[in-house]
Amino acid sequence: MSVLKATNVTKRFGDFVALNGVDLEVNQGEIYGFIGPNGAGKSTTIRILLGILKATSGDAKIFGLDVWKDAVEIHKRLAYVPGDVNLWPNLTGGEVIDLFVKLRGGNNKNKREELIEKFDLDPTKKCGTYSKGNRQKVALVSAFASDADLYILDEPTSGLDPLMENVFQQCVTEAKQEGKSILLSSHILSEVEKLCDRVGIIRQGEIIESGTLNELRHLTRMNLFVETRQPITRVAELNGVHNIEEKDNGLSFQVDTESLDRVIQHVSQFEVVKLESAPPTLEDLFMRHYESSQSGVGGRD
Repeated sequence: MSVLKATNVTKRFGDFVALNGVDLEVNQGEIYGFIGPNGAGKSTTIRILLGILKATSGDAKIFGLDVWKDAVEIHKRLAYVPGDVNLWPNLTGGEVIDLFVKLRGGNNKNKREELIEKFDLDPTKKCGTYSKGNRQKVALVSAFASDADLYILDEPTSGLDPLMENVFQQCVTEAKQEGKSILLSSHILSEVEKLCDRVGIIRQGEIIESGTLNELRHLTRMNLFVETRQPITRVAELNGVHNIEEKDNGLSFQVDTESLDRVIQHVSQFEVVKLESAPPTLEDLFMRHYESSQSGVGGRD
């Protein structure tokens, strides 16, 4: 069942097209990764979903309600964590957490205490004294302590150390197990790859690829290292082989997934001594989409 659905959403600022026909769908109990470089349109899309910006055209609904007209109703069931959290400097972290949890109608003290301990947060300090990482912790504890049905997380681990990133990942996984839905916007590809069921890649205001990681991996290349008894010849002539390098008495190269069988058959003629393969990562996919499109991506976030 669809919890969040954006269809053909466009946003213009004067003559500038920030979003051009964005389609996005997050299903119940799903973690959807929303990736792209700074300026690709991630935050603009999220502001529209939150009812902060009005789309120029298109349709966006959360829980079947219009994101602009029904924003107040939607926010009762939604938790949002931005990448740069601003808090009331004279309130303590604990007071801010209590305020946000009460706004959503929650009152689970045990969950609150458990999360404060997990994130190693001192809730008695005033927010004006907190580092960026601690401000993020306040926002994350507030979000996960409330009984939200949808979490919209925009670069949520910004400023967190690796240990706290692991705690965050545990919280996201637990929320999914409870049937909650998560839209995770991030440029930390390992985080997205570890957590997400489906991924959408945005470039220059347009979704250029979306699907499960397995569906997207047909576009990526397998990393191979081959060591043989006889020198390998004619590898460069094979279709689907890229970035050949001589390395450690062997050859290192990338192979398009659909060419893998033919390439393995070819190298096996030279008496393989060692064969190492690394599966394609989300980062490989991400870089391939951007390596030829580095210009004109600024100004959309």
